Amino acid sequence: MTKETVLTIENLSVSFKQGGKVTDAVNNVSFSLLKGETFALVGESGSGKSVTAQAIMKLLPGSITEYKAGSITFEAEDLLQKSEAQMRKVRGGQIGMVFQEPLTALNPLHTIRKQIGETLKIHCGLSGIKAKERILELLTLVGLPKPETRLNAYPHELSGGQRQRVMIAMALANEPEILIADEPTTALDVTIQKQVLNLLQELQQKLGMTILLITHDLGVVRHYCDRVAVMSKGVLVEINETNELFTNPQHPYTKTLLDAEPGGEPVPVSSRAESIMEVDKLRVWFPVKKGLFKRTVDHIKAVDDVSFTIKRGHTLGIVGESGSGKTTLVQALLRLIDSNGKIEFNGLNISNMSRQQTRPLRKQMQIVFQDPFSSLSPRMSVGEIIAEGLQIHHLGNAKQQEEKVIKALQEVGLDPESRHRFPHEFSGGQRQRIAIARALILEPELIVLDEPTSALDRSIQSQLLDLLKDLQSVHGFSYLFISHDLKVIKTIAHEVMVLKDGKPLEFGTVDQIFQHSEHEYTRELISSAFSI
Repeated sequence: MTKETVLTIENLSVSFKQGGKVTDAVNNVSFSLLKGETFALVGESGSGKSVTAQAIMKLLPGSITEYKAGSITFEAEDLLQKSEAQMRKVRGGQIGMVFQEPLTALNPLHTIRKQIGETLKIHCGLSGIKAKERILELLTLVGLPKPETRLNAYPHELSGGQRQRVMIAMALANEPEILIADEPTTALDVTIQKQVLNLLQELQQKLGMTILLITHDLGVVRHYCDRVAVMSKGVLVEINETNELFTNPQHPYTKTLLDAEPGGEPVPVSSRAESIMEVDKLRVWFPVKKGLFKRTVDHIKAVDDVSFTIKRGHTLGIVGESGSGKTTLVQALLRLIDSNGKIEFNGLNISNMSRQQTRPLRKQMQIVFQDPFSSLSPRMSVGEIIAEGLQIHHLGNAKQQEEKVIKALQEVGLDPESRHRFPHEFSGGQRQRIAIARALILEPELIVLDEPTSALDRSIQSQLLDLLKDLQSVHGFSYLFISHDLKVIKTIAHEVMVLKDGKPLEFGTVDQIFQHSEHEYTRELISSAFSI
């Protein structure tokens, strides 16, 4: 039986005008959404996925946006011809939307009750007791634990997965016909990601919704979607049923995307390599103080009795969900926060060193952060950013420093002439290469990589992992690689440590952890990662 069409996009073209410059973001895109299906719109960053989704809701900034051509038909009317007042009735009422980052999408000044209640008041006229009952019903529906205790909570008081559930509750408040989910799981741990996707699938079956899923994760598409449209540089290059697209892709770009899953083997290393860092019974406990005199009544055990060894030229992968203590552990290892226990680097006990004593060692221990946009100064050129470490440690004169910057940029695959540009002029993947160049210019022995690929498209992830392995092979770096993506860990790490609630559950080689894991928690992480 042929399914009913609920929304049709025909020949949609969208451009942005800024400072006399016109950017064509979407060109001649056409597709339809069928009742009750999950339709995926996939492609890399800048492909036009989110612009297309926001055009449906007319959420693009009106002052710079031009809908050059096309129509978006919903309930026999063209949404592009509707006024702002008319669109308010459609948004949240007939078409709901879940955004990528719930912490920025939710208002930090309002409680969960007020934010969901606002939607109910606008579209259903509900307030008071009736609104409260409906809010509790929605929060229960999306599986938020103890919803009655969360009504007066603010977004920052919830975890990432809980915030995303609240966003879904808001989007479903008026039982829309279509739910647009724009990268709803990108920032979440793999187990939470699976829970949210399963939840959307269950709610779809209960409510008979159509879901438009915007994503760059083809693993998600394979398991949860009925049909797929692939976009590249604003153009829809292929559309097909999911199984057919994965087994018989037609367009070269689609084939490139399908081949972009992280893969390959870690760099070959010697099992007899000496250790570069030894950690024994490391603890980071934060005191909980209460009462008039602020006495310590308890401790938050962020890192609790952690021990491990990193060998020279090896990569140690540390995995665990948000809140497991991964980032706190890194801060302790780099002596950015106080800790108890033993940290030995190159045979030197650095556990009790002061910040001043540790400073000369910093050039031997560098770090690459998760979000390169926020970790690179917007006021400095790329050349200044990369050379900063050389200046701090007084390494070489101006000419020598510039030569080193040029060499570092070449090593990470960037044009040396780009050193005169600023971070905002680069893509996410290019910015992360700049961050790597900043770390390697000091010729460190240990590089800490804190979720360096989680914010990137799969194809860019693969390129970056290949780059890191090439650099390790040439320079013999040791890596401490932190991630919640076990597919990434498997392709780059030699040893793995699993953290949960600040405690180490398992430590061993990649084969030992992935094939013979001892703990149910580890097996659940692996299962979640490879079933999506």
